[in-house]
Amino acid sequence: MDDLRKRFGRLVAVHRRKAGMTQEQLSAVANISVDMISKIETGATGARFPFIERLAEALKVDAAELFTSELPTTRRNPVLSELNIRLSGLDEGELLWIKGIIEAALKPRK
Repeated sequence: MDDLRKRFGRLVAVHRRKAGMTQEQLSAVANISVDMISKIETGATGARFPFIERLAEALKVDAAELFTSELPTTRRNPVLSELNIRLSGLDEGELLWIKGIIEAALKPRK
């Protein structure tokens, strides 16, 4: 649980910095105390669902992005994020089928 809390905190901090926000600004927008933002970002405490929703909304990200195993490197396209979420629910066979469609659609035309 401790690792999840720390990873969640790191992701909140990364998204906050990418949004160009200070902890104080995030605190004001999400209506969460600066002390709580600091504790969340350092992994000293976790966050309940209402806080997670407010943080995600303030950071303009899908709440699921605060639990990913990868740290974001660039601002994600919302359409790409939606596709990623929808694709994550497919099985291997369905993913291979979609991959074939994408490859056919992106194949250079002569």
